[in-house]
Amino acid sequence: MNDSDVNAEPSPEPSSAIVSPFSAADVEAILREEGWLSEPATAETEQWIRDAAESLGLQVALHPTGEEKTRLRELLALIFSYDAGKVLELKDNQAVMAREGARDVIRELASRVLAGGEIDSERLREIIAELKVIFGSGGRKIFYPLRLALAGRTGEGELDRVILLIDRAAQLSFSIPVKSARARMLEFCAALC
Repeated sequence: MNDSDVNAEPSPEPSSAIVSPFSAADVEAILREEGWLSEPATAETEQWIRDAAESLGLQVALHPTGEEKTRLRELLALIFSYDAGKVLELKDNQAVMAREGARDVIRELASRVLAGGEIDSERLREIIAELKVIFGSGGRKIFYPLRLALAGRTGEGELDRVILLIDRAAQLSFSIPVKSARARMLEFCAALC
């Protein structure tokens, strides 16, 4: 979902011609270095790690900077470290929330997220489609508040991949519990008041 594309949808799966520069072992190493995973990984955790390596790694590979491992670590940090109060302290994030309609987007997003169910690819597409019906085309008006509330940062489509990994991670036994999309939404709305 590029912000310049006002009719954007959640980021499509990256082209099969691009290969993730990261393996599950790379992601697991980062998780262990950061203290997010200390016990042996279960089969479900190993699958999540493989999915994170592929999904986030492909997003990083789409925009190479020479700092790919740092970018992967930063994206993973968005899953494991979420504090809505700190997110909303940043001036750039305050500016996003000060834009006309941003609080309305958050209100409608919260209604849909709190209605229940895991935020997977299909559910995220449904939520965005519903928000577009209410607010018109997507672009920054919808995506900046949505990504800020759920991923803790504004940005491009790589954050959509983060959002899609959150609820699955919240169900797993990591060293640091991952806040689900529902928990993040509640925390964000409370911090916004």
